[in-house]
This record gives sequence, structure tokens and C-alpha cells, in this order.
Amino acid sequence: MKESKMSKTLVTGGVGFIGSHTVVELVKAGLEPLVFDNLCNAHASVLDRIQALTGKPVAFSQGDVRDRASLDRLFAENDIQAVIHFAGLKAVGESTKEPLNYFDNNINGTIQLLGAMKAAGCRNLVFSSSATVYGEPTRVPLTEDMPLSSASPYGRTKVIIEDMCRDLAASEPDWHIALLRYFNPVGAHPSGQLGEDPKGIPNNLMPIILQVAAGLRPELCIFGQDYQTPDGTCIRDYIHVMDLAMGHIAALKVLTTIQGAEAINLGTGAGHSVLDLVTTFQQATGVIVPTRIVGRRTGDIPCSYAATRSAEQRLGWKASLSLGTMCRDAWHRQSMIVKGLI
Repeated sequence: MKESKMSKTLVTGGVGFIGSHTVVELVKAGLEPLVFDNLCNAHASVLDRIQALTGKPVAFSQGDVRDRASLDRLFAENDIQAVIHFAGLKAVGESTKEPLNYFDNNINGTIQLLGAMKAAGCRNLVFSSSATVYGEPTRVPLTEDMPLSSASPYGRTKVIIEDMCRDLAASEPDWHIALLRYFNPVGAHPSGQLGEDPKGIPNNLMPIILQVAAGLRPELCIFGQDYQTPDGTCIRDYIHVMDLAMGHIAALKVLTTIQGAEAINLGTGAGHSVLDLVTTFQQATGVIVPTRIVGRRTGDIPCSYAATRSAEQRLGWKASLSLGTMCRDAWHRQSMIVKGLI
């Protein structure tokens, strides 16, 4: 008798920062993730940590979403009912230097994945989009119906992929696609076993704060203090990666109620400045972070934070973890790394 295939959720890029936390929550929710990752910006040891945290081994296949043959094999060998698509390059600065690489990885990779899903009859997708699709907004909070644009090749890949998903869903009405627009993920798993592991020079604020706090860098350079904000520094919507992971579980649970492709912000609905984050980090950890104000950085926008009504109404989800918790959890992990515990 042929062995029946257990229903799985394919998680592309599931070894990465957001993906790994989401995989943990999928297992805790009683679902069976199948992780697919080329490990270009992640470490295979993360899979062992996921198993230690959940008490269950996680199915893993190493491969690239641009490889259609590998994707077709995955769908043929597994009963995949839904896909959470994290895989892609994500550094804004790097994308301006290597635009073709970003178009190939992000856009071509998604084309191959959607083609494999279509061939396999899987029409349920949660896509990892970004608040960068709003470009330089004229007002805040940012609502999902605002015009889309982007000042970077990275952001442009997200706009294009969202458009692709909308066009595909319009051509075939049986697609259910949640386009989750993340704001600024920070923090780490409270155990310290999972977190952000940027290779090379970090692109985001929190990893740099952590490196300064750990003595790996002399100071934090703050790019500009002359913006039209209360303290002159840029304002962003920081969201704990654990809240973000739960947002994906919530989206997966209601995915079949989404007709076509629907964009939903995942943020806290509150903005915090760079100096807010530094002050909160110091208060939460007791560690001083030396700072220095330098000139503005090209492409930075003054203020960005999410309108959260759609997430609350459509997903039944709301971020709950504070900025202080984000800082404490991130520092807990960084401290473990410095001590050689992970």
C-alpha cells in the first residue's frame, strides 16, 4: 500500500531570522513545516536549535527557489497545502549595488515558486513583503490602500512581486494570497537560541546597537538629527520578531477566507525614533551605547509606522510585545553569543 503523504506547509527561507521563528510557532501550533533554504544567509545549525526548542525534528530540504526542478520534486513528494515565502535577498544598500542579483533572487525566484505551486494545484500563499513598498509616504500611519513606490531595487522587487500575485489571482480566482507588509523586525527568541545573524556589516539598526553594546564597535553612528520629528531622528515601527511570527500563523489560519491577493500591514502602530530605541535599550539592559550624530543617509525617510486595523480585523492579530522586551530579548541573545553559549 502506498504511504499517505502528511499535509505540510512549505516555508521557503525558513532558516533565516523571521523564518526560523515562524517555523517554531508552526510546530507549536500543531502544523508540519517543510523548510526549504539555500543557506546563503543562514546557518544549518538553526535547524538543531529549532528542534531543541520544539522537541520535534523539522523536515528540511536544501535548495534554491530559482530551481524549478527542485520545487517540482518537493511538491510531488509532499502534500503541501500552503506556502510561506520568506526566501529572498533583503538589504536595501546592497540592492543598489547588485540590482540584477536582487531581481534574479527575489523576482525570478518567486516566479519559479508560483509556477511550481500552480502546477501542483497549491493555491495558498503567505508572502513576505515589506513596508518599503510605500516609498516616501506623504502621511502616517501607512494604510494598505496607499500608492506603492520604492527608492531601491530591493523595495522594487517587493512591489513587482505583489503586482505579480495580484495579476495571478485575478487570472485564476481560486488563489488565496496574503501579502504581509513587515515594518521593522527586531528582538530574538526569548531563549536566546534564535535571532538575527547578519553576515558582514549589519544593515539594520538593532544589530549595530548590539555590536556597540558588546564592544565590537566603538559607537553607533546616527544618520541625521535634523528631520521633522520630535527629536530630529528618523522614526520607525519596530516589531518583535515573535509577534511577527505569530502574525504568519494568524494569516495561515484565515488564508482560505482571502479571495485573491490582499495586502496586510504587520506592525505595532507606534513609531519610535532612533534615539528612543537607544534610550530604551540602555534602560532595558543597563548597557551604555555611545552614539555620534553624522550626516543624513541617502534614501532614509523621516517617519514610517503602520496602520494596524486590517491585521486586527482580517487576521485577528495584534502585536503585544513592548520595545523594552524587544531590546532585552535581543541583548540576551547577543550576550549568549559573546559568552560562547551559542
